[in-house]
Amino acid sequence: MCVALVVGNSIGSGVFLLPAALAPYGLNSVIAWGFTACGALLLAVVFAQLSRAFPQAGGPYAYVKLAFGPLTAFIVAWGYWISIWVGNVTIATGAVSYLSSLLPWIGTVPGASAAVTLFFLWLLTLVNCYGIKASGWVQSVTTVLKLLPLVAISALGLYSVRTATVAAAAGIPLSVSSVTAAATLTLWALLGLESATIPASKVRDPGRIIPRATLLGTFITALICVVACTTVLLLVPPKTLASSNAPFADLAAQFWGTTAGKVVAVFAAISGFGALNGWILLQGELPNVLAKNGVFPRIFARDSARFTPVFALMFSSGLVSILILMNYQRSMVSMFTFMALLSTTACLVLYLLCSLALLRLQWTGQMPGQRGKIVPLAIVGVIATVFSLWAIVGAGAEAVVWGGVLLLLGAPLYFLMRHHVEQPA
Repeated sequence: MCVALVVGNSIGSGVFLLPAALAPYGLNSVIAWGFTACGALLLAVVFAQLSRAFPQAGGPYAYVKLAFGPLTAFIVAWGYWISIWVGNVTIATGAVSYLSSLLPWIGTVPGASAAVTLFFLWLLTLVNCYGIKASGWVQSVTTVLKLLPLVAISALGLYSVRTATVAAAAGIPLSVSSVTAAATLTLWALLGLESATIPASKVRDPGRIIPRATLLGTFITALICVVACTTVLLLVPPKTLASSNAPFADLAAQFWGTTAGKVVAVFAAISGFGALNGWILLQGELPNVLAKNGVFPRIFARDSARFTPVFALMFSSGLVSILILMNYQRSMVSMFTFMALLSTTACLVLYLLCSLALLRLQWTGQMPGQRGKIVPLAIVGVIATVFSLWAIVGAGAEAVVWGGVLLLLGAPLYFLMRHHVEQPA
C-alpha cells in the first residue's frame, strides 16, 4: 500500500498530457528525463534514509524540525499543505476532463463538469474518512489499473521505435536551456515521491517499510514515465503531438484503433482519481500532525474511532471545493494556473530543506546507525540539494518570489499558535 501511495500520487492525470507539453523540446526532453529520474532517485534515497532514522508521523515536518527547529519546519509544512490541496484541484479537473471525452454532456451541460468534479472529490474524501485501509485498497487498485496503459505504451515503444522515428524528433537542436525547461516539466510527473513518509504513524514497522516503499515506488514511477512518455514523443509526429489533447489515447488509436484510444482515456481518468485519493489522504494527515505538535489549531488534531483525521480531511476538501468553483469562472483561470505553479515551488522547497536536513543531521551526529555510510550519504545529500536548487531556478523568478510570500504567510499563524500554547491555563 505504501508503494501504491508513492506510485499513485506521482502518476496522476498530468503524465497523460505531458508528452504534448514536451513536444517542442524534441530529444532535449529525453535528456531532461534522465536528469529528473536521477534527481528523483537521489531524493528518494534522502527520504528513505531519513524515514529509516526517524520514522515519526509527518515525515518531512519531523526531519526539518530536528535539523532546523520548529519555525522552519512549520513554514515548510505549511507551504507543502497548501501545495497539496491546490494541486488537488488540478488533479480532479484533469481527471474529469478525460471523462468528458467519453461523456460529452460533462462538457456541454452548464455546471456539469464542476458537479462531477465535486462528486468524485467528496466520494474519495468519504473513503479516506472511513479509514486508512479503505483508502489504501483504493490506492492499490487504481495504481495497478493506471499502470496498464503506460506499460502497454512502453511495450509498443520497445517494439516499434525505429531510427526514422528518432530522426523526426531529432530535428529540434539540443541546448542547455531547452533541457532545463523540459526538466521542469518532467519533474511534475515525479512529485509525490515523499508520500509514504507522511502517514508514518499509520504504517506497521515504518522504519523498514517506508524506506523500501519510497525507493521502490520512485524507481517504478521514473522507469515507466520515462519509457512511456519517450515512446509517445518518438511515435507521434511533433506537430501532431504539440496540438494533442490526449497524446496517449491518440497513439493507442493510431496503432490499435479508436476503441483502444477510448479505453486509454478511461484509464487516464482512473489514474487521476487514484492520485486524488492519495493526495486527499496527505491533505488530512499533514495538518493533523501539525496540530498534534501544537502549531496548528487543536481541532485538526481530532481523530475518529477509526483513527482518521476527519475534520482535517473535510476542511481541506472544503478548500479544494472553493477553488474548483472559482476555477469554473473564466476570470479565475489565470489565477488558478499561477496557484498550481506556486504549489510546485512549495514542493521543491520541501525537497531542498529535507536534503539540507540530511546533511545537517549527519554533521551534528544525530543520524543513528550510519557508520560506514557517512561519505556516500553526504554526497547524495549534496547532489540532491543542488538538484532541488536547479529545479527551483527552472520554475522561474516570479514563482520563486511569490512562493516565498506564500511560505512566509504561515509565520503569523505559527507565532499565534505558539503564544496560545504558552498562555497559562
